[in-house]
Amino acid sequence: MSSNGNTINFTELIKLKRDGDQFSPAQIHTFVQGVTSGAIQDSQIGAMLMAIWQKNMSDEETLALTREMMNSGETLEWPKEWRVVDKHSTGGVGDKVSLPLAPALAACGCKVPMISGRGLAHTGGTLDKLESIPGFNVIQSKQQVKQILQDVGCCIVGQTESLVPADRVLYAIRDATSTVDSLPLITSSIISKKGAEGLSALVLDVKFGRAALYKDLDSARELAQSLVTAGNSLGVKTGAALTRMDAPIGQSVGNAVEVCEALECLKGRGPDDLTELVTILGGHILRMCGLSSTLESGKEEIALKLNNGEALKKFQEMLEAQGVSADVASSLCSDETDYFRHMRRAAHQTELKVPDDGTVLDIDGLALAEVLHKLGAGRTQSGEKIDHSVGAEILVKMGQQVQKGESWIRIHHNSPDLSTHQDSVLQKALVIGSRDKYNVVSRVAEFICPNNPNMS
Repeated sequence: MSSNGNTINFTELIKLKRDGDQFSPAQIHTFVQGVTSGAIQDSQIGAMLMAIWQKNMSDEETLALTREMMNSGETLEWPKEWRVVDKHSTGGVGDKVSLPLAPALAACGCKVPMISGRGLAHTGGTLDKLESIPGFNVIQSKQQVKQILQDVGCCIVGQTESLVPADRVLYAIRDATSTVDSLPLITSSIISKKGAEGLSALVLDVKFGRAALYKDLDSARELAQSLVTAGNSLGVKTGAALTRMDAPIGQSVGNAVEVCEALECLKGRGPDDLTELVTILGGHILRMCGLSSTLESGKEEIALKLNNGEALKKFQEMLEAQGVSADVASSLCSDETDYFRHMRRAAHQTELKVPDDGTVLDIDGLALAEVLHKLGAGRTQSGEKIDHSVGAEILVKMGQQVQKGESWIRIHHNSPDLSTHQDSVLQKALVIGSRDKYNVVSRVAEFICPNNPNMS
């Protein structure tokens, strides 16, 4: 170990948190500066993250960490008259909500600089989905983002080199050290990036359930409250929806197949649960930024933009602004539904059959996502390539009466055959039972408002 003063300083900081002490704002500043400048070794960062995971952080420490991370690089500024808004999801299976939501909000008069991420483990990444579209470029400079917002109203881009550089380092090491599920680390990662976007309003979609990071409502609520508190403390009007993540959202899981479903939603004919999430989250954003007086009027406005083609037009403009050829963008957004004219289709499609007569009571989203991950739809580590053509189309709906032998899912894959194990896991993901055991439940359990934590 070097006797360098910086190294000793970082070692002492690690020891403080390991022993359960609370950091001062100055000590958090030293840590984040060390991460950003490269003065602290990856092994020491990993040790610090594990100490935080084990000993936790107070609200004051979490806010200080979030603020320091936000200020570790440049922050974005916009014309004062813009209503700049965004949405962030903690990750789920089949979660393509951002794709129709961003253009729908733009059609309502918002500016949406949506900085998104890539998928890790079983959750899909918004950027990966969009890169299924030939030519779509998620890398845009600060100046390009501002121009796209001026011309179109929305963009969906990756994190730039200069925006919250501390988070890029910490995010990669969190994944490698199994500290992803630390409440203060999740909070600081999400809110630092959103704070740096210069937002007026932010809605967080915090998932809970079998296929979510947090399995129960209480732990998801704790995360949501932490995010809402941090966001509002940084001056961003922040609210959070607590949404169920057991069965997949919509009928498609993967990358290219989810783009197809998002386009259907933008054409006013998307699955009910996807449309519900888009309209509810969009309605809350419009209310929070002052474009709607109530949630109901906000939801109606979002639904109108999905049904009258205005959101679709914004999506087409966004595609072109981010590198997709005018011909491809126009074709994808036309009335035709053969989207695979432009996106790569997997070499094989395998349909699995319903084993018994009955009612569809459940579809295990986590099991489905894990099989698709093995087939190439996901990545295990940052930077790993994925196969955009791998995915699944779910051919039945929750509560639907089905008969033995009919197809319930179509798997898109490039391996010659599904393995016996994969086939077994998928078949177990479908739960068939008697109709009287099926209950219709909304995806959204409650909403934590920025100024009233108890309001749902």
